[in-house]
Amino acid sequence: MDYLVVGIASYLMGSIPFGLILTKIFLKKDIREIGSGNIGATNALRTGNKLIGYSTLILDIAKAIIPVIYVKINYPDLIYMASLCAFLGHVFPIWLKFKGGKGVATYVGILFSINIILGLIFVTSWAFIFLLFRYSSLSSIIGSLSVPIYILIIGQINDAIFFSIMFILIFFTHRENIKRLKNKEESKTKIY
Repeated sequence: MDYLVVGIASYLMGSIPFGLILTKIFLKKDIREIGSGNIGATNALRTGNKLIGYSTLILDIAKAIIPVIYVKINYPDLIYMASLCAFLGHVFPIWLKFKGGKGVATYVGILFSINIILGLIFVTSWAFIFLLFRYSSLSSIIGSLSVPIYILIIGQINDAIFFSIMFILIFFTHRENIKRLKNKEESKTKIY
């Protein structure tokens, strides 16, 4: 029974579309009709309103931190299940016909909740690649790959399986970005 409750609660928390909610309330616009049409923080920045963009980022991180920390304290054996369900909630929210965001901010919340070092590895890798190339999508893919590589290096094979699955999911959510990167059509991101 714990599995079901933890899975559903984590999914529902992860499925709150903060980018959509904030743009509807403050800009009276539908974020799905702006930029890439994505509900996440990068597209929220494309609205031209940095406050909405960064608020979306913070809230998308928080919606993973809340269930994952709760589960880590109360049901530690279910932490990976809660993490995956929160992530899937963001990427495939029931409220939006299963068309959500790319999951990167939610993944950052998961990483910092599980182990702050993993969060720092992702953020450092993301920032390094972003400073070199200015592509948020490429930075996200490389950052998410750096986590299972680090875990393999330190010899935690079982944990590496989970984070490899997360990398595959992030790679999947960025498949259109990868095509644009290959065709040199991907737009660079301004974060300041």
